[in-house]
Amino acid sequence: MISNLPSTPADALDISWAYRLKINIVLILARIFRFWDYPDKKTATDFEEMSSRDIYYWVHKTTNPITRPEKGERILDMLMTDNSVVGLPQDFEKQNSLTMAAGGDLLYPQGNEYEKDFLFENVADLLFDQDVSFMSLESPVTTQKLVKEIISNKAAPTECCSREQFNILKGHKGKCFTVMNTANNHTFDLGIEGMETTRKIFAENDILNVGVNSRPDEFGQGQILIRNGIKLGFVSATFGLNGHKLPAGENYRINVSKLSSKFIEPELGLLKQQIDYCKNQQCDFIIASPHWGWEFECFPRKKQIEAAHRLVELGADAIIASHPHVIQPVEYYRTQRDPNRIAIIAYSMGSLTWGYSAPYLVLSLILNLTLSKGTLQGNDLTYIEKASVSPVFRSSFNSGGKMVTRIEKLTDHLDGLSKNHPQEYITEIKRYADLVLGEYGFSDKKLKDSVDIKPTKVAA
Repeated sequence: MISNLPSTPADALDISWAYRLKINIVLILARIFRFWDYPDKKTATDFEEMSSRDIYYWVHKTTNPITRPEKGERILDMLMTDNSVVGLPQDFEKQNSLTMAAGGDLLYPQGNEYEKDFLFENVADLLFDQDVSFMSLESPVTTQKLVKEIISNKAAPTECCSREQFNILKGHKGKCFTVMNTANNHTFDLGIEGMETTRKIFAENDILNVGVNSRPDEFGQGQILIRNGIKLGFVSATFGLNGHKLPAGENYRINVSKLSSKFIEPELGLLKQQIDYCKNQQCDFIIASPHWGWEFECFPRKKQIEAAHRLVELGADAIIASHPHVIQPVEYYRTQRDPNRIAIIAYSMGSLTWGYSAPYLVLSLILNLTLSKGTLQGNDLTYIEKASVSPVFRSSFNSGGKMVTRIEKLTDHLDGLSKNHPQEYITEIKRYADLVLGEYGFSDKKLKDSVDIKPTKVAA
């Protein structure tokens, strides 16, 4: 039985009747004349840049996700999605390795209740039985009164969670996420207190905080973690702060760059500075986590793909990105700087936790990597030995009169096996996974064998 959660943010809009009437008229016209069937290149994703037209487009996408790439840009030709290229080079002598997991954005929707050690129960092997687990946290931890997420045209919604709520999000049965990126558009929703409380609770749980800095000298530096003799560098930045302004003289606190502006090309200088820092610290493998992109669009924009390729050539060995609330393709990019190196680019992992039930919004990805360090032709190098992508979804359902939420592997619910959801609902979730990941994107044979929509069919 599907929960009574709102289907999309459009169902939770808090706006005047007059503004709602205007939006409804625009949405009707969009359906009739189909002028938003493709991504609108002139619209903003940063609330600070949004006009009324941008808000209309945003609301349209919440109920009509954009399932086509940018028109005329040959996006699908730019994306290298064949995962069979992943593997160690010939003559590589492996010395040690580590496993790593990464997932989509974590948000704690106020009004919902997640249960500790139940939320991740069915994906704990993917997320926590690894040497390193990485996640993006979009709900700052606060001691202030919690604020309910309100979707309106007046201000961006506020995201937050209490210490008790974070204790549910942070892990499973005593295992915590190892690294969390906190540079996102909601980082400053609760001001300095929210940032400091988040930093403090991370320290208490031995979670490496990426994207937020305590001192001016930390700005432009990556964060470093050593596991199994492999030195990992983490770098991140967010496209904006939803119009919030840091106090004078404290811009160093959050890594902010114009990564998704409708006016200019992505600014990569801050990410490059962090990558250079990690290279100077002799990191073996560098992971970049840009919070960027256009929400509710199933494919990245051309300028994002070009920016991601530049970041890889600058030294990022993997890109694990977030923000759009829907999944986007995972690319396996052979670098020019090292023809033996395959860089993983996950353009959007989706939202692992959130408060809406539409099939495209509950779907997210868990990425699992095996990194191996060794020598090749006398050089010390670290490569991706294995990579797998698992589509998962938030299963929210009524149990004994109480709504509960658990993250589920999509494969466990195919072929009529889902006990809590109609097969039509599961089929629709899978349809979006098929659309975005296509034949080569699936690591699971059961999913790969049942693909019914390939990306090449949506470009026409």
